Amino acid sequence: MALGIYISVPFCRSKCSYCNFASGVFSSAQMGRYVGRLCADIVSCRDASRQLGAIVPEDADAVYLGGGTPSLLPAEELKKLFAVLRQEFRLAADAEITVECAPGTIADAMLESLVACGVNRVSLGVQSFVNQEAASVARLHNHEKVVDDIERLRRAGIGNINVDLIAGLPHQTPESWSYSLQNTIGCVVPHLSVYMLEVDEDSRLGRELMAGGSRYHAHFVPDDDATASFYESACEFFAARGVDQYEISNFARPGFESRHNLKYWTRSPYAGFGVDAHSMLPSQPELQVQQVESIRFATTDSYDEYLLAPQWKAMPVGIKEALEESFFLALRLNRGVNLGDLQVQFGERLQRCRPIIDELISEGLLQQSEQKAGFVRLTPRGRLLSNDVFARFIDGPENAGSENAGPESARIPA
Repeated sequence: MALGIYISVPFCRSKCSYCNFASGVFSSAQMGRYVGRLCADIVSCRDASRQLGAIVPEDADAVYLGGGTPSLLPAEELKKLFAVLRQEFRLAADAEITVECAPGTIADAMLESLVACGVNRVSLGVQSFVNQEAASVARLHNHEKVVDDIERLRRAGIGNINVDLIAGLPHQTPESWSYSLQNTIGCVVPHLSVYMLEVDEDSRLGRELMAGGSRYHAHFVPDDDATASFYESACEFFAARGVDQYEISNFARPGFESRHNLKYWTRSPYAGFGVDAHSMLPSQPELQVQQVESIRFATTDSYDEYLLAPQWKAMPVGIKEALEESFFLALRLNRGVNLGDLQVQFGERLQRCRPIIDELISEGLLQQSEQKAGFVRLTPRGRLLSNDVFARFIDGPENAGSENAGPESARIPA
């Protein structure tokens, strides 16, 4: 099975107030040191993975540079990184190669390098087309810059573009949200992502909200009901215009679903490189005999520690954990979970999940798919309460069958 490759690039022009990723502001010299570390890790990844009990496929059909803001890398460093990738992996001729960019950071030299490196997909962190909302969370672009960058990308031959939006930003209203939705559709991009604002202690805005303060425009953040309403209106708005939702946060025109992101939800293998990068790889045959289905591992989230030496935290995934993951990952997809496939893969263990499935259906959180026989999927209400649904498959006593506790869900970096 072809591999997905994720590369973490933790550099930003400024730290957005809502950001809870391992990223920050660094000099170009530090960027060069970091790329050197990345290249060394890519070259040694098979030996390192072997020691952790995992297998790294040689063929890859998706590459994703996420951040931070990868478009801040010096052009020569980007070329160096892709040269090593192509040296160590067989990239498919039609590989999807994505780079995340912040509007206003795609200098001419960077645009030329993206094309030279074979990049064919760009994800733009727009978040809002309303200048006041973008500025309130320390985004440094405006509406006009977004439109200009999209046109420049297209002229350069990169037409597969994603636009990120965030529901629940400070100062957001139904009218301003509608303005962002209309302008997103007006750009006629093939892929869209909508995220609801996360409130947690790992971001400045989140901490201020939890404390009930007013810094970072926290007192202008819409309440949870309004944010949920924005999200639901986006789902309806895009569907009516031919951009179908295929995953909780992602929408695409036909044929433009993100190949890399789908690897996460379908439990296909992927390898992550860089600060706070995560991997999920098949286990070696001798471990599979011991009921270890795959290996998940992650790097440190400290930039300084990462530069010193590779630091991997590995976690074997047993059969029970693999079944749990198959539910709470695939249920993110609109098509849902194929119970027939899980029956073939997990046999009797699947039957222990039936009471949980029946309960969630009776509560209106799951439903049988009308389009695909044998599939169950989240209802619209289930999407809004998806974390509660996922937890049921991990915590439910009917899903026992192993004395080992289930794994914590790793943050998906895309």
